[in-house]
Amino acid sequence: MSRRKNRLKSGERQEGKMKGDSSVALQAQEEIIEMKDVFSVKLKRRRFAGQKKGGTLLGITIFKCLNKEENKLTDCAVHLNNLSEDHCQSWFRHLKEILNGFQNRPKSLKVFVNPSSHKREATHIYYEKVAPLFKLADIKTDVTVTEYEGHALSVLKEFELQAFDGVVCVGGDGSVSEVAHGLLLRAQIDAGKDADYVSKPVRAPVPLGVIPAGTTNVLAHTLYGIKHAVTATLHIVMGHIQAVDVCTFSTPSKLLRFGFSAMFGFGARTLALAEKHRWMPSSQRKDFAFIKTLADLKPEECELSFLPLQILQEDSHEKDRLNNGSMALIVVQNTSRTEFIKHLKRYTSAKNQFNFPFVETYTVREVKVQPRLKSGPDARENVCLNAEGNHPWNIDGDLMKGASEVHVRVHPQLIDLYGVNTDDLESSPATCNCI
Repeated sequence: MSRRKNRLKSGERQEGKMKGDSSVALQAQEEIIEMKDVFSVKLKRRRFAGQKKGGTLLGITIFKCLNKEENKLTDCAVHLNNLSEDHCQSWFRHLKEILNGFQNRPKSLKVFVNPSSHKREATHIYYEKVAPLFKLADIKTDVTVTEYEGHALSVLKEFELQAFDGVVCVGGDGSVSEVAHGLLLRAQIDAGKDADYVSKPVRAPVPLGVIPAGTTNVLAHTLYGIKHAVTATLHIVMGHIQAVDVCTFSTPSKLLRFGFSAMFGFGARTLALAEKHRWMPSSQRKDFAFIKTLADLKPEECELSFLPLQILQEDSHEKDRLNNGSMALIVVQNTSRTEFIKHLKRYTSAKNQFNFPFVETYTVREVKVQPRLKSGPDARENVCLNAEGNHPWNIDGDLMKGASEVHVRVHPQLIDLYGVNTDDLESSPATCNCI
């Protein structure tokens, strides 16, 4: 092994037969390992079954992060054989010192696992795929398996975060949104701000890691370009951090929610109807709500106003999609059910998804939505309104009942997420800073 500019050079010996005789030739092969790709180093020992300590020293094992195709990350081990205890201990200490010098790499994490996400597979994903990598990287964890909606939020309101370098959520978009909301709400409380109404919120104190394990994983796909728990975990382990914009949803006098994306209208009413039929199995409930809302499709009676980004940034240049201080506002005007279905089918595509005469798109900084209560015979059909006249919103997959007017503002780089620059991910058409 040689040490030069935080690199390791490992030698492997391979056997091969020479032509014409039975002699054996040994050929050394070299491999250069960049220390920035290494996340763990261990002493390699041979132990008997059941033996936990001691054993015959065989050398050092280097664990590194390998970037495969289509944005997928994986871990691999490189074995460096050496029988000298002094030599191996010296290199082990030196390599650990280098690894401890990398900034942003967490040493302790608070973890929230939503056992109800998707097909109840979040717990399995964490303990089978995520936890072993955290342990290998010597990251200490404190795990809370949530028991009810709002559990993570209540924990974060009271929890002391000073002992942790980051927070991790294992679940879908709704779970992640709840944890992000809790982190930001806690930041306002710690800063002495009125948590009921925040016009200029302060940043979250620690980064948030997203392990995809839900029905919808738009945010994870935006961050990593792929829904892959090991990839997400390795981004956290390696300390890859991306600053991300967050929106506030508020009335004129009250903060309702922090969030990344929202739907008002069809998407919100579908979710509200699904929530009323929670006695159904998850997949049946969602299919029923979608079909029923589509069958009863009606235009939303509302007044929409917004502040275009160019008013505030006339000379702005293109920046990262997740932290450029803007929102993508998508407005679907009144159209036939047939045309609306065509729009829905193309919505998740990266090509021409908004190329319809009834769809308008804007880049904005603020949005105000003022619903108009229906009067006359149609008023009885407005089944998603409660007694106070609140309208449903779909905030990152969570239902929120908003009062008559909702003001949406985007706040630049309000939270750090473990991940990478989405502009480098060619296979990631989705964005999460839109309404």
